[in-house]
Amino acid sequence: MTPSVAQRLQNERPAPIVSNGIEVRLAESAAEIDAAQALRYRVFYEEMAARPTPEMAARKRDFDEFDAHCDHLLVIDRKRGAGADGVIGTYRLIRRPIAQKLGRFYSAAEYDIDILTRYPGEILELGRSCVDQGARTRPAMQLLWRGIAAYVFHYDIAVMFGCASLPGTDAKALAMPLSYLHHHHLAPPELRPRALPSRFVSMDLLPPGVIDTRAAINALPPLIKGYLRLGGFVGEGAVVDEQFNTTDVCIVVKTDLVTDKYFKHYERAARDGTEASAG
Repeated sequence: MTPSVAQRLQNERPAPIVSNGIEVRLAESAAEIDAAQALRYRVFYEEMAARPTPEMAARKRDFDEFDAHCDHLLVIDRKRGAGADGVIGTYRLIRRPIAQKLGRFYSAAEYDIDILTRYPGEILELGRSCVDQGARTRPAMQLLWRGIAAYVFHYDIAVMFGCASLPGTDAKALAMPLSYLHHHHLAPPELRPRALPSRFVSMDLLPPGVIDTRAAINALPPLIKGYLRLGGFVGEGAVVDEQFNTTDVCIVVKTDLVTDKYFKHYERAARDGTEASAG
């Protein structure tokens, strides 16, 4: 990618993607970001029993200092509304320039990610992923991944990473899926973040010979399985997040290893100029 093209893409935003009345694009207003925060609150705090701060509970919004600076990818059901009223899914996206402005990535509160921040090229932290309970259909999820693919291609992202969660805070109860991830999907040393010493929970809880692979995979949340299908890895060690009532792992995806059809389709379509952006 030439410097002039790279600079132009940095200044522009990826075009919306629309399919069958469902739109995926970046938030364009404070109202749309507020809708994403409201959706996050419903999913994380009301559905999944995370523990809100008093201010979050009063506002019924999930928010922090990153929200005002990052990109918010939205899934919008146009049948519900054209903007904030139609938000049924969201992903929070933080690129290197934003993290540098804020002084850190969100994941740095749980993991030593220096090995990732030293990686050449653009890196992207994914987080706060959720879809409305009544909208968790295959087409909606596929469109969300197409939106991420568009963003990755647009900004020439080399590495994606972020914390992904398993439900519950008892690592022993999660021994099977955690051990499976450790033995089969551990990131290579040059891309391997490690849980902070004060929060480190071993994932090497069961020897490889006793792991029931099918049961372990079935126990993984769909989001983590999606990352693995993209060729994703996990960092060393898990972290218990008491606020969100989860056990977190750090996911790393090197985009030049991605074989997922959405990424390949979008790159080919964008190159050929055939990807629809309205409908």
